[in-house]
Amino acid sequence: MSPTFYHILHVFSVLVMTGFTFYAFAADPSTRKRTLAISGIASLLALIAGFGLQAKLSVGFPGWLIVKIVCWLGLSALTGIGYRRRGAAGALALIALVLAFVAVVMVYLKPF
Repeated sequence: MSPTFYHILHVFSVLVMTGFTFYAFAADPSTRKRTLAISGIASLLALIAGFGLQAKLSVGFPGWLIVKIVCWLGLSALTGIGYRRRGAAGALALIALVLAFVAVVMVYLKPF
């Protein structure tokens, strides 16, 4: 498959994962199972597409990629945490925004 396919799949799945993470902060607890399932599938697709893109572009394993993996792990975990800690939704949303911002910065600046 082409790098463009992996790039589109990666960006789309990250958008879905981030959207459902924020949805989890405000959603009714009865939607927990469906939201976690969709977020988990999007998270897995983001991982697969990201590593597929890395393999197609032959970038190796630079430091910025490690930072992106840490951001992915954090954002993936926040969906479940959002349902457990309803009172901390504002702080969790801020953490999610910071993780997403850092991941985007790593893509465009590739500092290390």
